[in-house]
Amino acid sequence: MSEPRHRTFTEEARRRQIVDRTIELVAERGPAAASLSAIAARAGISKAAVLYHFASKDAVLDATMSHVLDSYVAAVGERVDAADGPDGMLVAYVRGTLAYMRDHPTHVRVLVEGLVRDPDVAAQPSRWQSVAGILAQGQESGVFRAFDTRVLALMINGALDAVVAEWIAAPDLDLDTAAAELETAVLLAVKEATT
Repeated sequence: MSEPRHRTFTEEARRRQIVDRTIELVAERGPAAASLSAIAARAGISKAAVLYHFASKDAVLDATMSHVLDSYVAAVGERVDAADGPDGMLVAYVRGTLAYMRDHPTHVRVLVEGLVRDPDVAAQPSRWQSVAGILAQGQESGVFRAFDTRVLALMINGALDAVVAEWIAAPDLDLDTAAAELETAVLLAVKEATT
């Protein structure tokens, strides 16, 4: 079996252009509008040129979702990695997620639509597992009380998703205020109750 061919700088730039235009198209008109013809028109190239770089529409959508996920994970992960202790990591995750959504509104629609068709992309660890890891660290270090890390991780992500959904429907929602309130609720949920 031969080694896969490495793409040139120009090929990588063209692929990125196609992905960027697909993000715009999905954000403006939804995934149903992201046909190969529409993607090509948005990128200012022929449909054949799109197919030169991607085997199919699904391959374009998979690459688009992978790019958005990688961007989100890198941005939020950087904040979490720089945080001090499990409390700080949890706050960094909550605030980082909402900041990313605010700063990348076109990516939100791609994430909401969940364009994944590639089983390798779909099989990546889910968000709850990453959050559960932070929660388990907090329990192991004695900073957090005993609780089911999976359940609480699902609740935290559910709250984040609800805030983002409301922000999409009502863009006047103040995400900084939402982040502060969610931070307070999350920190109260992980600590022992005091009397």
